[in-house]
Amino acid sequence: MSSEAQGAGEPKGGRGAQLKHTGLRPGWTTGACATAATTAAYTALLTGEFPDPVTITLPKGQTPSFALAAEELADGHAMAGIVKDAGDDPDVTHGALIRATVRRLPTGAGVVFRAGPGVGTITRPGLPLPVGEPAVNPVPRQMMRDHVARVAARHGGTGDVEITVSVDHGEEIARSTWNPRLGILGGLSILGTTGIVVPYSCSAWIDSIRRGVDVARAAGRTHVAGCTGSTSEKTVVAEYDLPEDALLDMGDFAGAVLKYVRRHPVDRLTICGGFAKLSKLAAGHLDLHSARSQVDKGFLAELARRAGADEVLAAEVADANTGLAALQSCQAAGLPLGDLVATTARDEALAELRGAPVAVDVICIDRAGTVVGRSTVR
Repeated sequence: MSSEAQGAGEPKGGRGAQLKHTGLRPGWTTGACATAATTAAYTALLTGEFPDPVTITLPKGQTPSFALAAEELADGHAMAGIVKDAGDDPDVTHGALIRATVRRLPTGAGVVFRAGPGVGTITRPGLPLPVGEPAVNPVPRQMMRDHVARVAARHGGTGDVEITVSVDHGEEIARSTWNPRLGILGGLSILGTTGIVVPYSCSAWIDSIRRGVDVARAAGRTHVAGCTGSTSEKTVVAEYDLPEDALLDMGDFAGAVLKYVRRHPVDRLTICGGFAKLSKLAAGHLDLHSARSQVDKGFLAELARRAGADEVLAAEVADANTGLAALQSCQAAGLPLGDLVATTARDEALAELRGAPVAVDVICIDRAGTVVGRSTVR
């Protein structure tokens, strides 16, 4: 596989600079691998030849190439397989063989997704896909649609296809994930918003956070943002027009940001991340990793009660499948649970800052980057 995950140029700050500082090798998401496999299979279906390696374009413009590990061309369908390389990240799907089987559909049918062996099916609400759908997340679906359209335009196809994604031994691998508890049954989810797996070594990443704060302060930045990922980075840039060297990719390490900023203050810190992840900060967790802290729906129910929720709604929140489902229940009832979580998370952050001269605000977003809650600056 190619090594173009960082793109051109020397990054000044944010995710790119922090990853470079850690010295860790990035990898590729299951969504990127499924897109590469789909691209190769559909190309073979139209031309009779598999491109190997196969090159795709990721959402931020990188163009990695993937070697094929499996291929099959038959009447009416083609299959290609890619071995996932997670780089230096300790990802349970590292080394998994991800296959895409592409079949022609009648003109006008569009792109249809199916779950093959080892890919899960959504069985409970609260996830970004409806119940009954294959667990192929929205961004990977769009990546596959885009590449199908490009291949069709290049080789004279209609772009109307059925894509069956499968993962060898995926059902077994999924037992090591949260999928069964979330109601994703039968295998893994096909994930990723950038196509790139950013590897995390706790010590290396915390060191890179500290370096990011130092760089921002040296550049005279008075407002920095701790972000849980690329989507939250986009949100704070859109909200505040922050430069790249004011962005701190804190990942799951909210405590590392707060402790270092406490000793090396800036005028203002914005914390931005997914609603569920920041609900953990609101509940007092400084490590937001799923292996070390969980969304406490009982805590969310108590927040809802404080805001006037009746016991029926509070019980619905407490029994929700995911944090997103709890949020949606409150939104439907007109209750600002997102703002409550953001405000409570801000107060937890201020407590950790222990009086340091830093003003804090918190922004909660959903998976699409839509702001679903915010606090005032305090």
